[in-house]
Amino acid sequence: MKGFYFAILAAIVWGIAPIVEKMGLKNIEPLSGVLVRSSGIILGAVVMSIFNIGVLKAALKADPRTIVFLFMGGILASILGQIFFYSALKHGEVSKMVPVAATYPLVSFLLGLLFFGESFTIVKGLGIGFVILGVFLLR
Repeated sequence: MKGFYFAILAAIVWGIAPIVEKMGLKNIEPLSGVLVRSSGIILGAVVMSIFNIGVLKAALKADPRTIVFLFMGGILASILGQIFFYSALKHGEVSKMVPVAATYPLVSFLLGLLFFGESFTIVKGLGIGFVILGVFLLR
């Protein structure tokens, strides 16, 4: 149950963030906005590492493969994905752009089937159908 509460907190924080970011994008281009946002992430990570030195030590001991995969994930999600998301936010309505962008679990689900052999069930199929229907309704 603990994980569920963290997921709810994540949803609340992630729901607030686009509102703040849309306000911030009013006078800046998306790529510049990503640079500013990423600076905040770096600063936050450094401050958190100072208060929890074990996290920093663990990160420094990570094997090269782990570092490459996490680095690639950062580039994909926090740079490319964020540029696309900021472009959508800047030019579209928050109430439409956020739900459409939030369909990324559908992509992850399909890639999970392909790369990890995860199971496809009727319930998952219904979930995919509802996600697609939701995007169709918002367009």
